[in-house]
Amino acid sequence: MRRALAAIVGVFALLFGGAASAQNVNIRGTLTAFDGKVMSVHGRDGRDVRIDLPETVNVASTRPFSFADITPGMVLGVTTVKRADGATVAIDVRPIPPTANQGLSPFDLQPESTMTNAAFEGSVQTSGGNEITLNYKTGTVKVLVPPGTPMSQSAPGSRDDLKPGETVFVSTRREGDALVAQRVQVSKNGVKPTQ
Repeated sequence: MRRALAAIVGVFALLFGGAASAQNVNIRGTLTAFDGKVMSVHGRDGRDVRIDLPETVNVASTRPFSFADITPGMVLGVTTVKRADGATVAIDVRPIPPTANQGLSPFDLQPESTMTNAAFEGSVQTSGGNEITLNYKTGTVKVLVPPGTPMSQSAPGSRDDLKPGETVFVSTRREGDALVAQRVQVSKNGVKPTQ
């Protein structure tokens, strides 16, 4: 009886745990207003949304990042898509904290894109760009980084950086009818978040 009850509880935990994670929403767009507590964003999908920004959530700004800045062992967040010929191609490259969980997971930057958090092992110059090898601890993947691939990195920022007209990436969670920011990155000096 106890085993059956534990199994039922486990199924409910999986079901409702999945539902909770589905409530996380990434918002990308242009900041239209910020009153110190709520951000108004015109999303890249054309919708206008309001996002609550708790006092405990820090704001990051954005600074340039290039292929020349990548060093062996650096942990990168690389968003990829599969090309028709089967090649894995980068559409965004960013350095991320070494403590970030490594692995592959679906991402919403583009349809059918994947986020790979992994350590940079090396690169080879090819006719299509640089082919990099990423090691995510349980495996490796080779990714083609074509010339012009969007790249950026987060930098310390503040709420003063949240000005109308700036581009934002906001990781949110849904609480009832409200969107609540969990992480905010805003453009600075013309450098936009690429994720």
